[in-house]
Amino acid sequence: MEEEKKNNFLEEIIEADLAAGKYDSIITRFPPEPNGYLHLGHAKSLCINFGLAQKYGGKTNLRYDDTNPTKEDVEYVDAIKEDIKWLGFQWAEERYASDYFDQLYEWAEQLIQRGLAYVDDQTLEEIRANRGTVETPGTDSPWRNRSVEENLRLFREMKAGKYPDGAKVLRAKIDMAHPNMMFRDPILYRIKHAHHHRTGDKWCIYPMYDYTHGQCDSIEHITHSICTLEFDIHRPLYDWFIETLGIYPSHQYEFARLNLTYTLMSKRKLLELVEKGFVSGWDDPRMPTLCGVRRRGYTPEALKLFCDRIGVSKRDQLMDISGLEACVRQDLNERSNRYMVVYDDPIKLTLTNWEPGRVEWFEAPLNPADPEGAKRRIPFTGELLIDRADFMEDAPKKYFRLRPGGEVRLKYTYIVKCEEVVKDADGKVVELRCTYDPMTHPQSGQWRSVKGTIHWVSTAFAKEIECRIYDRLFTLADMSQVPEDKDYKDFLNPESLVVRPGWAEPALLDDPGDIAVQFERVGYFKKDPDSTPEKLVMNKTTSLKDSFKL
Repeated sequence: MEEEKKNNFLEEIIEADLAAGKYDSIITRFPPEPNGYLHLGHAKSLCINFGLAQKYGGKTNLRYDDTNPTKEDVEYVDAIKEDIKWLGFQWAEERYASDYFDQLYEWAEQLIQRGLAYVDDQTLEEIRANRGTVETPGTDSPWRNRSVEENLRLFREMKAGKYPDGAKVLRAKIDMAHPNMMFRDPILYRIKHAHHHRTGDKWCIYPMYDYTHGQCDSIEHITHSICTLEFDIHRPLYDWFIETLGIYPSHQYEFARLNLTYTLMSKRKLLELVEKGFVSGWDDPRMPTLCGVRRRGYTPEALKLFCDRIGVSKRDQLMDISGLEACVRQDLNERSNRYMVVYDDPIKLTLTNWEPGRVEWFEAPLNPADPEGAKRRIPFTGELLIDRADFMEDAPKKYFRLRPGGEVRLKYTYIVKCEEVVKDADGKVVELRCTYDPMTHPQSGQWRSVKGTIHWVSTAFAKEIECRIYDRLFTLADMSQVPEDKDYKDFLNPESLVVRPGWAEPALLDDPGDIAVQFERVGYFKKDPDSTPEKLVMNKTTSLKDSFKL
């Protein structure tokens, strides 16, 4: 009997809150900043926020943290919605921090009137220098004791556009000696004369994240504001603003973010890779963006399975990307259609006892998991192509593919025997001359067992395709450990994309599915949007496990 899965710490908190009658139902939110595309780390957050709401009959809002107009764009707003829908989630309300700019401004004036905020004329550099350190207290701003009347006037003048960028900021007046550096008079508003994608030119002052986030949660009555662990130090300030303003008591909870080997998930660095041409775009299949892994052939089901397996914890850890690939394989193995493809540098295989011009058609299931389901027809002739890795002239004892004098079954068809090896002037094998055993037809012949089965395509019917073979984007497993004297781009993998020609059985070109297919005995591949009626382009999603090792 399968052991019942234990609740994670967030589920325990929610169940305790509901049992105590603290809430009638829960409301979570997903709050991306529209300054880039969502990545695999966001997938974990999405699964947690939407998954908890679904489990406990609540709802999840999508709220854009659009407080930095110089870095945000409608392109990212739309892409984020597309990615969330692709994962299979639907938000209850679509909201923006900019929806609440008027209310946030009103609360800022309230803080000024209560002597809890002031306008500071120091530069950002001076503010940073005067914050002190963990061991030493900060230094009060020379403008910290301005009168309420002067602060209100200056803040309103900031709002009216009287001052240039960087001339003044509004700061909370808390404690410059507080042991939590976040409380040392944090900045609430800065001047930024920039066009906003939603509010246009109405505002030239914009609220900071720490001032915005908790209040937006409160306005929406978010019961459980769930974010990643690096925001735990922000939580006391989150609570301070809510308590000081006397508004709905939303509360923040933190979980460990998703860190994967050979991957980085910094939007700033991912943007640099795009802008400097190290990748073809945000949806490059090597990128950890959701649009990138979607183009590569990863499925929503596989991502959700992976997030479920790694669970929810309070401790950061580096997860092996092979675990994600295993989930992709598990999902695709159950659902993907199969086809035979050879690529790169195949070997010609000639059946010397095959009648010239004869074509025999074999029938095979599109998916072995559904043997009674749809079938595909495969043409078989006397001239074939096989994978070069499936022949070895001086083979070790446990090599069960083709060798001189050896036999294998050509998948779905006959057993063949290698009678002669043909080489070119440089000694490279260019042709295998074989005989087939007509008595080993899989449906009507006599059963005879051989240990090896290899895939093939008919030369006359094979369709040439382009195969894009993707590997890790970086060569360093833990990208958080880049040495100080190195740049993260020094670890870009020069072999992360190799383009090879391939030859496919003709049925592949008419595949009706919208998920990756399996190239039998090779791996999973997804049709790329670059494909044209004249040329099919296939992206390698992930490999199959290979049982033979030299």
